[in-house]
Amino acid sequence: MMATNESVGILNSAYLAVEYLDSFLPQNPLQQPFKNAWMSMLNNYTKFQIATWGSLLVHEFAYFFICFPGFVFQFIPYMQKYKIQQDKPETWERQWRCFKTIMFNHFFIQLPLICGTYYFTEYFNIPYDWDHMPRWFVIVAQCFGCAVIEDTWHYFLHRLLHHKRLYKYIHKVHHEFVAPFGMQAEYAHPLETLILGTGFFIGIVLFCNHVILLWAWVICRLLETIDVHSGYDIPLNPLHLVPFYGGARFHDFHHMNFIGNYSSTFTWWDKIFGTDSQYQFYVEKMKKQEHVKEKKTK
Repeated sequence: MMATNESVGILNSAYLAVEYLDSFLPQNPLQQPFKNAWMSMLNNYTKFQIATWGSLLVHEFAYFFICFPGFVFQFIPYMQKYKIQQDKPETWERQWRCFKTIMFNHFFIQLPLICGTYYFTEYFNIPYDWDHMPRWFVIVAQCFGCAVIEDTWHYFLHRLLHHKRLYKYIHKVHHEFVAPFGMQAEYAHPLETLILGTGFFIGIVLFCNHVILLWAWVICRLLETIDVHSGYDIPLNPLHLVPFYGGARFHDFHHMNFIGNYSSTFTWWDKIFGTDSQYQFYVEKMKKQEHVKEKKTK
C-alpha cells in the first residue's frame, strides 16, 4: 500500500511539474479556434451524433489524409530512392483492389463497432464538454500508454495468426502485398480486423476520461500503422524520435520475409523473444553490401 501511495505521489508530482512548466509557455494560437469549433459542435449535435458520425469522419479523414503523401510519392521520381523494395512498384490494379477491401472493412466491420462508441461513453460517464478535456500532455501520455498496450496485444495475436494452422485462413489476406503501401495498412480479413483491432480498444477502456482521447488515439494509431506500411523510409521522420519505434523498414521486412518482426509499433517484444534475429541478420548483410559498394567507388 505504501509503495502504491508513493507511486501515485510521484505521478501527481510529475503532472504538477509539467503543468507548472506548461503555464510559462506562450498561449497556443490554435487553442481558441479549436475551443470555438468544439463548443459549436457541442451546441449543434447530439452526443450520439458526435460519438458515431464524428468518430467515423475522424477515422476516414485521418486515414486517407495520412495515406495521401505515400500515394503521391509513386509519381515523384526523386522519392523512389527512399522506397524500400524498389523492384516492386505499386500498380493501379493492386491499389484499386486494396481500396475496395478497405471500404468494405470500414463500413461493414468498423462502422458497427463505431456505433457502440456512444453507449460506451454513456456507460462509463465519459465527458464531452470543454472544461473536462485533459491537457495536451495528458492526452499524449494516454496515447503512448494505449500504444504500449496495443503493441503487446498485436505482437502475441499477430504471431499466433502466423501459425501454420491459422495463417492461410485469416492473415494470408494481409500478406497478399509483399511490398506494402500506406493504404494497405487496414487491408485484412474481417476476422483479423476484429482480432487485432481489439488491442486498440483495451487502452481506451483503461485510460479514456474524455471523448477527445478516442479521436486522438485513432489519429495516432493510424499515423503509426500507415507509416510502417508506407513502403518508404523517409529521412527526418519525426516518428523516429519515439523510443523503440520500429518504423517502415522494420515492418516492411515482415511483409518481405513473412517471419519475425511481429510487433506493430515498438521493437522490444521482438528483441525479447528473438523474433527479430532474421531482420538483424538482413540489416548486417545490407550494411556489408553497402560497404563493398563504397570501396569499389573509391
